[in-house]
Amino acid sequence: MKSILSLILVLLSSSLLSFAGVAIDMESFGKNLGGWTKRGNQSAEYSLSGSGYRTYKPETSPTPDGGLFVSVRIDHVRGWLASDDHAILEVTVNAKGAIAGAQSNIAIQGQSITSDLILGGNEANRHIVGDTERAVQIGVDLVANLSAKMLRENIVEAGRVSFPAALRHNYNLLFQAVRVDGASVTAVAPVPAVSPDAPKPGPTPTEKPKDVGNGPAPLQIKPYGTPAGAELPAK
Repeated sequence: MKSILSLILVLLSSSLLSFAGVAIDMESFGKNLGGWTKRGNQSAEYSLSGSGYRTYKPETSPTPDGGLFVSVRIDHVRGWLASDDHAILEVTVNAKGAIAGAQSNIAIQGQSITSDLILGGNEANRHIVGDTERAVQIGVDLVANLSAKMLRENIVEAGRVSFPAALRHNYNLLFQAVRVDGASVTAVAPVPAVSPDAPKPGPTPTEKPKDVGNGPAPLQIKPYGTPAGAELPAK
């Protein structure tokens, strides 16, 4: 009996640990890529802009500050008679589930092209508020930096030119798969829109309503010599 109880406690504690902290929902990430159906359920294959790509299950490791370092291998599938191109997408997630930085490397015919390390707290991003907006900007900067470097190397083949876009696709889906204590971090509470024609709220109880629409008070004309404060006879 004791052994059974001990086993239950171990399984329960392990399940709780699996939902604690920052993690990547592998099933959600793979499903959005088409499913982990290739190479022993370790990769997903899909098409973007007429070119084929393959993504492998990410490798993850915890960071000293309680976050997560994620490495994703992505292949540009070029067919039977041509060797595939390869890329590595590296993303660092902080303890709150926000993207702290991203970098990528693309290997094409033995030529390696590495992007700059794009950080979420650089000068250009200080005006951005919210983790989602910052994650979007990191993805935009990463693709722009990588595309510019590929352009300088005169890489013009269709599938290779769109390789940075495939990395951005994986980056977006990866961010959607980030979980903190088992919950998604991408949900943003909707802000109700206020119509310009909507009626404005009335005065609060402490405010005095303004006297509008009554016009000036009527003049009282008294005969000369009438004592002050005397009432005029009603007509």
